[in-house]
Amino acid sequence: MNNPEKVCVPVDESSSSTTEAECSKGKETNTLINFISDMLMEEDLGDKPSMLHDLLALQATEKSFYDALTNNVDHNSDNGLDKSFSDSMSLRHGSEPRNQTSGDYSGAKKNRSREDSELTEHNRSNKQLANNINEESEPLEMYDGMLICFNSDLSMQNCTEAAKCKAEQKSQQYEQSKELLNKRRMKINVTLKESVDLRSLLMQCAQAISNFDNQTLSYLLSEIRRHSSPRGDAVERVAHYFANALEARLAGTGIALYTALESKRRSTIEILKAYKLYFLSCPFMHMSNIMANRTIINLASRATTLHVIDFGILYGFQWPCLINALSRRPGGPPKLRITGIDFPQPGFRPSERVEDTCRRLVKYGERFGVPFEYNAIAQKWDTITLEDLKIKKNELVVVNSMYRLHNVAEVTEAAYSPRDAVLNLIKEINPEMFIHGVTNGQFNSPFFITRFKEALFHFSTMFDMFEATMPRDDKDRLLYEEQFFGKEAMNTIACEGTERVECPETYKYWQGRAVSVGLRQVPIDQEIVKCVRKVKRDYHESFSLDEDGKWILVGWKGRVIQGFSCWTPTHN
Repeated sequence: MNNPEKVCVPVDESSSSTTEAECSKGKETNTLINFISDMLMEEDLGDKPSMLHDLLALQATEKSFYDALTNNVDHNSDNGLDKSFSDSMSLRHGSEPRNQTSGDYSGAKKNRSREDSELTEHNRSNKQLANNINEESEPLEMYDGMLICFNSDLSMQNCTEAAKCKAEQKSQQYEQSKELLNKRRMKINVTLKESVDLRSLLMQCAQAISNFDNQTLSYLLSEIRRHSSPRGDAVERVAHYFANALEARLAGTGIALYTALESKRRSTIEILKAYKLYFLSCPFMHMSNIMANRTIINLASRATTLHVIDFGILYGFQWPCLINALSRRPGGPPKLRITGIDFPQPGFRPSERVEDTCRRLVKYGERFGVPFEYNAIAQKWDTITLEDLKIKKNELVVVNSMYRLHNVAEVTEAAYSPRDAVLNLIKEINPEMFIHGVTNGQFNSPFFITRFKEALFHFSTMFDMFEATMPRDDKDRLLYEEQFFGKEAMNTIACEGTERVECPETYKYWQGRAVSVGLRQVPIDQEIVKCVRKVKRDYHESFSLDEDGKWILVGWKGRVIQGFSCWTPTHN
């Protein structure tokens, strides 16, 4: 860390022609990986749970607590959360859930057992027939050779030797035939396995939920369970986590599983290791950091004080690379002020983890000689005021929000839009630039079937991307899929109303919303785009980077996963 790697960020116009070496995969990634490694060295990190989902869990459960306090819940339910959780676990392990659908589930289970028994007997008879053909026909041919030999004019000795030779030949042929048969059986098994269309079964499950057909749903889920696994291929993993979510929705435990599975809580150390694998295998975060940081550097080439307001700072992974680049600015670095904003965490210290991020970044600024000041805010984003941000005169202000605004509610029951409130606050800040990264998704529909279908497309793409770029049995990959994809799918499918905090929309939707509140989109520097294109070459060939108007779009096999854009207030 004493000799930091050069990142892909020009500091003035004379350095805007970035070489391919400067835009390689290793330069900026090394800075980020070193930052994560420093975090992993912290003594008390292992005792702290992961940050992101705890923040969202508190946000999701606030409505439930509000209902409880205002007597809007069912007072006759006896420990409803524990009961629904138990029902979900019972359903997963094949026992009867304690609800009105238990009779339907039991009947479906008996029917499936009988059908499975008949199918097993049918398969067993077929296998026995195949064994009889292959195990009896070959020895009979050997016996025929012996009989023919005894009826010939050869001597008994020659006949025995010839028979022995013939038997060895036939034995070799038999072993080869047996090996070929085994290969054919394996191929048939694979074909049968592939013939089970898990995506189709999942869509049938969604339809059964919409029709309140719990018997059909239970049967379909049992079939999915037989062919899915968190350690299988991409389709099997999607099916496993979607089955979890469907079971939770059936049992009414979606929010409980999303927020209160203590046995599944992971420490920060485990989450950081999973992040590290993600950074090394997928270019999305790398490309976003380059586009955002280089844009900020270009704006702050002559600024004496740079104030970055980050909505959704989380662990602050974006900023070590910026601090590194500012330290090498000709004439010395500016004073850097970062206002880190995130949702409050549960407990008596709602801003503790945002403040932890502050502490790490301050140390990083000291290491590189960048004057640094930090302001931590942990509260609902739509309740933040201009005064909370502590904006000073004569400082260059940049607002940054990367892939987190979709966690802000769209419209509440009172028809109030928190998203519009946040965007209006950004316009009121009057920043030099608003840098916005969005998760491109269409699974925010109030209609379950539509939302389920779009979520299936999205997560199938993500799991397919991991299948092609990460080892199948890597424990960090398994953890990332469980803690991010699995939880996001759980919230999307099993939760409704204000409990659902995973609410992404398309980049076109965000464009319309930003324009409606008085923001104007500006083009991204083409030198930055060229640099990002060079970075993409260091990763799997199926990653894509496209431009649509003033948007930079990144994705996998043609499906857009993230969009990047820059905005400024219309009156600016």
